[in-house]
Amino acid sequence: MFGVANFRREKMMTGIRAAAIAVAAFGLTMAAPASAQIFLKSPNFAGARVTGAEPGVLLPLPDARPEELRAAMVWSMRAGLNVAALQCQFAPTLLTLNQYNYILADHSAELAKSYETLHGYFKRRNKNPKAALTALDQYGTRTYLGFSTVHGQLGFCLTASRIGSAAMFAPKNGLAELAAARMMEFRNSLKPAGEQQFPMFLVYDQQRLPRLDKACWDGKNQLKKNCR
Repeated sequence: MFGVANFRREKMMTGIRAAAIAVAAFGLTMAAPASAQIFLKSPNFAGARVTGAEPGVLLPLPDARPEELRAAMVWSMRAGLNVAALQCQFAPTLLTLNQYNYILADHSAELAKSYETLHGYFKRRNKNPKAALTALDQYGTRTYLGFSTVHGQLGFCLTASRIGSAAMFAPKNGLAELAAARMMEFRNSLKPAGEQQFPMFLVYDQQRLPRLDKACWDGKNQLKKNCR
C-alpha cells in the first residue's frame, strides 16, 4: 500500500508540475508583444541586387567611384530608416524607432566612414570646401525627401521594419552588403500597394513617386511643379 500511495502521490505531483509549466508558458506567451501585422498577405517588394548606379536607387552622383556609391547606399538606407523611425510610430510593434537607435549605436563606425566617403565625393566635385558641404547637405535633404510616401506608407513601414531588423543583426561593416541586397526593395516599397490576399482593396495604384533627378529640384530643395 505504501508503494502505491507513493506512486499516486508522485503521479499527482508530476501532473501539478506539468500544469504549472503549461500555465507559465501560456503566461509568457500572453505577455510577449504581438508580432507586427499590417497585411494578411504582404505585397512583394523584392528587388534585384544593386550597385547604386541603377536608375532610381540613389540621387544621381555623376562619375562616382564604386566605393562612393556604396557609401551613398549606406547613407541612403540610413536616411530611409530614419524616416521610418519618425513616420511609422502609428504601428509600435514595427519597432522602427528602437531599431534605428540601435543601428546608430552598433554601426556608428561604418556610418561615419560612409559619411566621410560621401563627403569626399562632393569635395572632389567642388573645390570650395563650403560649396562641397552645401552640396552634401542638399544631397542629404533630397535623399530624405525621396523616402516620403503617403499612399504607400503601410508597405514602406513594414519593409523598413524588416530591413531595420536585418541591419540590427548585420555584422560590423555589413551595412554596405545589406544596402546592396535590399535598397531596391526599399525603393519599391514606396509605391502604393495594398492587401494581396484581397486585391479588391488595392487602392492608389496609379499614384507615382516624384522624380529624384536634379532637374526636378530648385535651389531651395523644393520639388518643381512639372515634376509632381
